[in-house]
Amino acid sequence: MDTCACALEMLGMLVYVGAWLCALATTILPQWLTMSTALLPVESYELGLWETCVVQDVGGMECRAYDSLLGLSSDLKLARVLMCAALAVGILGILVAVPGLHLVNSCKEHGGHRTKRTLTITGGVLGMTSGVLCLIPVSYMAHLAVVHFFDDKVPDVVPRWEFGDALFCGWAAGFLLIVAGMLMVASCSCSQAEPQPAQQRRYQVMGTNANLRKRTEYV
Repeated sequence: MDTCACALEMLGMLVYVGAWLCALATTILPQWLTMSTALLPVESYELGLWETCVVQDVGGMECRAYDSLLGLSSDLKLARVLMCAALAVGILGILVAVPGLHLVNSCKEHGGHRTKRTLTITGGVLGMTSGVLCLIPVSYMAHLAVVHFFDDKVPDVVPRWEFGDALFCGWAAGFLLIVAGMLMVASCSCSQAEPQPAQQRRYQVMGTNANLRKRTEYV
């Protein structure tokens, strides 16, 4: 068992799971975009993928889910689809990568080392794909907020949407998913060649001894 490969695999898996939970929190949280008005400073508004919320300074918070999927804007629809796809690809990558870990007692038969490497690499690639899918909607929503915030056609007195906590959580989740995938793939480069079974090594040693005896008899 290679210590370097095991360390990279465990570190990659821990980052992988933590990043996926962070992406799940990003999908659920309503704080994608926030808006506060100068006319009503005691209240602020929050926009999420699944609901909108009104937050009061006294500590109250009231949320309302969207009435219809068809009534949503194309931006929210795209963000929903990509975030759900990122979560699905991420959990699939975790399930694929777990049997490929060196500490997991699986795929020990002939050719098992190569199978474990394939599972680990596949899980790492899926993790990087999940990170990219997570970064796209988060960055796109942030881009729209920046464009609308600096729009000269809108009067200055009109309130504008700003970055919410969920966007920063989504950026962290996307980058960590990519890092986790790279760690999983890098662990395969540190692993040694497939060890030969003990019985096969014994047969090879017996065959070598027999050849040596034959050569000695001829001499």
